[in-house]
Amino acid sequence: MASSSPEVYVEEHNVIIAPGGMGTKAWPVYWSAIWAGALSALALGLIFGLIGTAIGAHQVGKKIVNLHDLSFWGLVFSVAGAFFSFVVGGWVTSSIAGLRRAEDATLHGAMAWLLALPMFLVLAAFGAASFFGTWYSGLAGTPVWATSSSITADSNAAMVARNSAIGAVTALLIGLVGSVIGGWWASGEPMTFTYRRMKEQPELQDRRRARAA
Repeated sequence: MASSSPEVYVEEHNVIIAPGGMGTKAWPVYWSAIWAGALSALALGLIFGLIGTAIGAHQVGKKIVNLHDLSFWGLVFSVAGAFFSFVVGGWVTSSIAGLRRAEDATLHGAMAWLLALPMFLVLAAFGAASFFGTWYSGLAGTPVWATSSSITADSNAAMVARNSAIGAVTALLIGLVGSVIGGWWASGEPMTFTYRRMKEQPELQDRRRARAA
């Protein structure tokens, strides 16, 4: 006969007694899972970028002077690559860590995004940002080893820098949202802000009754 017992899982939480005597709950951080999630996001983002470049969606080497210069498919691949790569990164992070609370899972998903951010900056410094798509190319600045004679003057440099910064910050924020959603998704809890409150209401009522008794 099939068993109908609920799924049982165990989570570790550290309780720290503050100097004032108040107990606080510390959230454990699983760095191995965060590294795996950040690398997964980078790998999938690279795949999206290379596919977009291969089909001509990303205009490599072209300076975006006007936002209307962005093609439709370039926009689609930029948004989809930034979002779904970090959805996978957040999901991998929370799944490896075995997190079943939405708060812990979203925190680890966001930390995977934080770890991927300096990786993007290092890759952009070596000229590899364009492999991830047009928007990430805004992370590339002028290398410290570039001499003034090798930098050509451009009358549209200010406009290009502005549009590149807009694209870069948009891609990063979309990635942050994706990492949080991916971590929440991996936790298995419903994606609603009232779920935790509704779940904890009976527990609070039981505590109040116990205190009154």
